[in-house]
Amino acid sequence: QTKVEDLVQEVFSAYTTNHHVSQFVLQREKHYHYLKRGLRQLTDAYECLDASRPWLCYWILHSLELLDEPIPESVASDVCQFLSCCQSPSGGFGGGPSQHPHLAPTYAAVSALCIIGTEEAFNVINREKLLEYLYSLKQPDGSFIMHVGGEVDVRSAYCAASVASLTNILTPTLFAGTAEWIARCQNWEGGIGGVPGMEAHGGYTFCGLAALVILKQEHLHWVTSRQMRFEGGFQGRCNKLVDGCYSFWQAGLLPLLHRALHAQGDPALSMTHWMFHQEALQEYILLCCQCPAGGVLDE
Repeated sequence: QTKVEDLVQEVFSAYTTNHHVSQFVLQREKHYHYLKRGLRQLTDAYECLDASRPWLCYWILHSLELLDEPIPESVASDVCQFLSCCQSPSGGFGGGPSQHPHLAPTYAAVSALCIIGTEEAFNVINREKLLEYLYSLKQPDGSFIMHVGGEVDVRSAYCAASVASLTNILTPTLFAGTAEWIARCQNWEGGIGGVPGMEAHGGYTFCGLAALVILKQEHLHWVTSRQMRFEGGFQGRCNKLVDGCYSFWQAGLLPLLHRALHAQGDPALSMTHWMFHQEALQEYILLCCQCPAGGVLDE
């Protein structure tokens, strides 16, 4: 922890010494060109992600969407054709063409197609087979396995709820018992573990709470305690180091909680700030995580 804080202090000090502006800047143009390069070709360093190719489509398209950059029609059409090749005849999407279907790339593929949002994109998704696939993964206790013969954890419940909601195939019977199972995954810290009885973790906590929000069946101290006082970023679980990815998993939780509390009519709720130090998180991301060539680092 001390080593990480020293590195962060070096970054902050170098910035304040060499720059005369008070505001930190998101390098939009560099990030755009970094993403644009990845749309058509990736280096061999990405070979290890061959079974995660729908994720690459989703990450790039979603980042462009957040930057408010248009997706060229030719690129959108090519993505649709590629993801169509990843769809299994039995429903769901695999990590690449002819690979077995899995809930994680199914989530990524459906999300990417919804970002494109064209008739061609929506027509790729076989909703009837997708529903059959989700039912094949449902377990008697309300949980879901990630793939046929695979493991159970909170990610699968979130992926299933998300794609079912996006494609309008969310039925009460499909998710009977799911909210109760997720609730059993919450531990003494207040966060949510992968399965009942396990250590709370930022990624699982986001997935669990987001699934409950989607299912409309919506723990606060644990996640606010994960923001690091010095660095400004978030850790994933107790006694771990700060990591850029938890800027999404942990900080993304708090607007969901804000939404739930607002729906309950909490009079003490601020309508201008989330329940964490937003400026500190922005400084950490912009100074410590932006790569000079474009893109964002974990740490």
